Amino acid sequence: NYGRTDADGTYSESTKNGMLGVIIHEVGHNFFPMIVNSDERQWTWMDEGLNSFVEYLTEELWDNTFPSKKGPAYTIVDYMKLPKDELEPIMTNSENITRFGPNAYSKPATGLNILRETIMGRELFDYAFKEYSRRWAFKHPQPADLFRTMEDASGEDLDWFWRGWFYGTEPCDIALDSVKFAKADFPTSVPEARARMVKIDKPAVNAFQDISKITNREDKKISFYTDKTPAAQDFYYKYDRGQVSVDTATAVRVETASSFEPVPTAEQAKYENKFFYELVFSNKGGLVMPIIVEFTYADGTKEIDRIPAQIWRHNELKTSKFYVKDKEVQSILIDPLRETADIDT
Repeated sequence: NYGRTDADGTYSESTKNGMLGVIIHEVGHNFFPMIVNSDERQWTWMDEGLNSFVEYLTEELWDNTFPSKKGPAYTIVDYMKLPKDELEPIMTNSENITRFGPNAYSKPATGLNILRETIMGRELFDYAFKEYSRRWAFKHPQPADLFRTMEDASGEDLDWFWRGWFYGTEPCDIALDSVKFAKADFPTSVPEARARMVKIDKPAVNAFQDISKITNREDKKISFYTDKTPAAQDFYYKYDRGQVSVDTATAVRVETASSFEPVPTAEQAKYENKFFYELVFSNKGGLVMPIIVEFTYADGTKEIDRIPAQIWRHNELKTSKFYVKDKEVQSILIDPLRETADIDT
């Protein structure tokens, strides 16, 4: 282990930091897995991964410049870039893991740090993680117990994160595909009505009389609303029953009035100096993550928008977001602080 000085009593900075890391890590094992007693032979990451995460938090409090190797999202990128046949899910039995260090130590620690810093926030994460430690002290938790407790204590649905980070091997690679820009334009002339030629369809009745319709019709206790209500007997009521005839082969001209309404002057004033942007994103890596967008404005100021991962809910491969800005945007950067382990930032 680290900590041995040279013959003259001096030591390098890497030796010093290595010694501190080992001491912090091994002291942490008093808690994981000695108190929160997970099964290291089955799920090494519940021991080493959680302990590496706590080690990282401690190193950060020891020295703000400490060169931590496990925890920050960017430190796992090289591992996430590896070919698929060289990667295994964290949820792999410990005896079958080939890359033990990243799989059991670094990736779980990084995932928990992403949850804390980027997805849940420190206050909510810390409360939930402490609750897990409290509930399962001197017991034998399984992975599902950690996942369930984190969700139960925080009130957050994190299924998407467990599925991607712990059960999958896909990396985070979010691309900004396009940016559309516009300024408000208020036309003053009203468009003319549009005309089109249409044919009337054949009556919209079922070709087959099912048993429910037949039984209802024969039941003298049943009366149909449209039969006894003249106001409901419109053109189609009569058309469906052959009471009116229409040439379905001949098209008729139908005009549609314009729905355009001039924007009031007061409303125009709200938008005439605004800048409109539509950003289109694609999920090239496959791993769902929040989208963190940094805008740099023409005046040199910056602004960061954090889009929750739920934006991918309807389409995990492509999504977009519309912005209305008071200032002109000069440039856009994705994940400026490298906090999502994006492999292409």
